[in-house]
Amino acid sequence: MTDTPAPTAASLLYSQVSHDERGNFCYMGDLYRQGEPFPDLVDRIRAHLIADFPDTAFAVTTEKFAGGRKITAKILDAFQDLSTRDAQDAMITAVRDQMERFGFTNSNIYQDFHSCSYFTEVRVGRAYWSALARRRGADNHVEPLVSLAHFRKSLKVGQQLKLVAAPKGHRVRGTTRTITAVRSKDIILDGVSYLTLPRAADFACDGARVRIAMGSEHEPDAHLLYEWLLSRAA
Repeated sequence: MTDTPAPTAASLLYSQVSHDERGNFCYMGDLYRQGEPFPDLVDRIRAHLIADFPDTAFAVTTEKFAGGRKITAKILDAFQDLSTRDAQDAMITAVRDQMERFGFTNSNIYQDFHSCSYFTEVRVGRAYWSALARRRGADNHVEPLVSLAHFRKSLKVGQQLKLVAAPKGHRVRGTTRTITAVRSKDIILDGVSYLTLPRAADFACDGARVRIAMGSEHEPDAHLLYEWLLSRAA
């Protein structure tokens, strides 16, 4: 993590650099600053992504561990349709190339050697698929009149949730379950089951219906739709 790498041509991006015949890989980004504090580095990368991808929303997170440090950029929304694997790969490569410009990597595939200023990960987040479904016209639209925080505070033991819509093959579609406990991140239902509360962006409630988006690249509009039955509350 402290080695100073030999610079490569500034015009080359990370994905354009190849291993040489001896298995060496050497890349130094043109925006690399030796000894830069990690928080400052992350702030620069975050600002750069916002400027370089103005039609894309990111969540940039960090992690430190024994082997180094990691910066992850999760794509929350984008103008591009990323529903195909080729489109995802192209977007992930483009974003990673820009993130790698702030660091360096030295490695050798034959000697099991790898030294870098930080590890990089780019992935498409679940929020992207929810956003894509909304743009395409999501089924079972629910007006977001009740916030997730207010919904959780309003839940009471004895209330019921009836699952009226779910992805094809969902085994409990059409069933009604009683709330037996409310915790900070999930709801315990009778029958030894639980419902994990989603991110606010994946939640909509109009006071009578609750829609939880759970889309993926295979089914962007996948969701759960519940009727919120209040009359049996204790």
